[in-house]
Amino acid sequence: MVLLMVSQLDILKAQNEDTTGLFVSPDTVCVKQPVHLRSKALTANSHYWGFCSGYLSNYPTGSNFGDATFGMQTPSDIDIAKDGDNFYGFVLNNSSNEFLRYNFGNSLYNTPTVTNFGDLTGVLPQGPTSLYIIKDTMTGNWHIFVAGGADALTSTLARLDFRNSLANTPNIANFGNFNNVLNSPRGLFIAQDADSNWYGYAVNSNQLSNSLVFLDFRGKNLSVTPRMIDLGTLGNTMAQPSDMAALYDGGEWYFFVTNFFNNTITRIDIGPTLVNPVPNATNLGTLNNTLFSPSSITIIKECGGIHAFITDLTTSELVRMDMDAALGPYNGVNLGNIPVVDSANLNNPSAISHVLRYHDDLFAFVTNLDTSLSRFVFAQCTNTSIASSTFSTPPVYTYDTAGLYNVYYVVDEGLPTMQITCKQIRVLPIPAMTITPDTLICQRDTITLVDVSVAADTIKWSPNYNINDSTQQIVRVWPEYTVKYHIELDYPSGCIVDTSITVNVSKVTADAGPDRYLGDGATTLLGGAMTSEGAGYNYSWTPIAYLNSSNIMFPQANPPVDYTYYLEVTELNDTLGCRDIDTVVIHNRCLDINLPNAFIPGSSNTTTNRFGLLNKQLLKLNYFRIFDRWGKLVFETTDPTKQWDGMIADKQAPQGVYVWEADGFCLKGQRVIGSGNVTLIR
Repeated sequence: MVLLMVSQLDILKAQNEDTTGLFVSPDTVCVKQPVHLRSKALTANSHYWGFCSGYLSNYPTGSNFGDATFGMQTPSDIDIAKDGDNFYGFVLNNSSNEFLRYNFGNSLYNTPTVTNFGDLTGVLPQGPTSLYIIKDTMTGNWHIFVAGGADALTSTLARLDFRNSLANTPNIANFGNFNNVLNSPRGLFIAQDADSNWYGYAVNSNQLSNSLVFLDFRGKNLSVTPRMIDLGTLGNTMAQPSDMAALYDGGEWYFFVTNFFNNTITRIDIGPTLVNPVPNATNLGTLNNTLFSPSSITIIKECGGIHAFITDLTTSELVRMDMDAALGPYNGVNLGNIPVVDSANLNNPSAISHVLRYHDDLFAFVTNLDTSLSRFVFAQCTNTSIASSTFSTPPVYTYDTAGLYNVYYVVDEGLPTMQITCKQIRVLPIPAMTITPDTLICQRDTITLVDVSVAADTIKWSPNYNINDSTQQIVRVWPEYTVKYHIELDYPSGCIVDTSITVNVSKVTADAGPDRYLGDGATTLLGGAMTSEGAGYNYSWTPIAYLNSSNIMFPQANPPVDYTYYLEVTELNDTLGCRDIDTVVIHNRCLDINLPNAFIPGSSNTTTNRFGLLNKQLLKLNYFRIFDRWGKLVFETTDPTKQWDGMIADKQAPQGVYVWEADGFCLKGQRVIGSGNVTLIR
């Protein structure tokens, strides 16, 4: 018997399901296991499923757009936002006091077109250092806040108003520097708290300050000049802070600050609301010495994990900080320069955007001091049988490689009711097993099947048809027709492997026909309708006596006595040479005189050129007479074997109808008498 190490499985099931979020999914499956996902938002207006979405723990691909057309001059900050179907990026030029807009169109894979708004009639903060994009959901208007300045005398905060579209030309208002609190501000962050009031934060990067600044808009109106409060150095935990990213986790607000001077990260604990006059800060260190002059940071929650991406200005490298929760633990991973073909992707990176998702791909953009623009893509994987779906109930799909995969589901995309859930599915390797391949047997044969896996807890075969034991790893089966036996194996890992072995049954059928009674001297046609028919079969009749052929489906037989014939049918197209045998019994009875009804004198066919008795069991013939149509006797004999040759007095008898009569005794003594007509044909 040939055994195979299994390489394909029909069905693999997971025992555990994740029912949180917008859909129900297995949390663990195996390679090539059909994955069934179930939406909990069937009435949503639109659905998008990504079965193999970009995963931030993977290594990104990089590309550098160069510096020819992007208008950057010592870029200090960048951020990206989606407005409707289009993506817009915004860049600050620190040395030339300019505000740039990049229009990517409907895909972040596009090369953007650039609009340079300049210094907006001198109102833009001098030496702009930080920007933050906000859409006010109450009014539907877009705003971008910009902070800048080299010291307390030159630092200011401004608001750009784009009204209902980021494609509009903005208006600008400069709030100045309330109480000279700002001192080269960076890491600008503004958000609406649970009380619907607006608050903001920034860090002062001037070495004389190293402090956290609180912005209070004193209500729900972003047009109000915010009150600015310096919250101090927070225990001297910051050293020339270069950027800050906010995180809301577990009902608490946290800020993570990159410290350019001492290559560290500071975590600031704000609390459940954005209003905390005495926040607590902790310096987290150098993340295993992965930081070298960190210039910018962005944080994103994705599929149960939290990732921060940090640019190193000195080494031109990208660092990823992984954490299960805001309070850690933390792990720093140096991703290097993310090289592209024939060139470096990063060149003194100054700022990194938020991470944006475009369906199944995740993007981040970096500005470099050499005035080039870099893009990082955490692309969707290619390890699924189906990449995505827009149906409320997605099709069943499979993963072809073990690993950790993201399933991304968004409903009502672009609408106020938009919701997103991202989950991870762990895909395990196919457990090792030895299994019988699909096989062929002859009908009525028995075969041993094997599906052995030492790691399996239980096994079950189905259907429970002609099998000696459905709960063992080695079984015997004897199906009468082709059957696909499914084998379910339960594993401690949570997988239930359902593979299969198809037992093909070669159904060769021999049908010799029904047993019958045959008159003495008569001929019968052997064979029945159930015989397998076609060029792929061989037919053999035995014995061959009294047959006109022994290798056809329907031969003629005229045995003189009781006779049994055997038909053997063999299939020629399979390696087993499956065969079937059937019998037919001919019972020969001498009950009547048996003669043909026509003959052709002079024919070359010896069976038709004479006319005589066909009986083979006549013991005695009293007479056999033939008369012409006028009653004249033309032939007479008492020899059962003698036949009329169609001659009368050495002359050919004319064509026509003649009358015969015969009388005799059979071997068992019964008398037979008969008469009839015969046609002479010339």
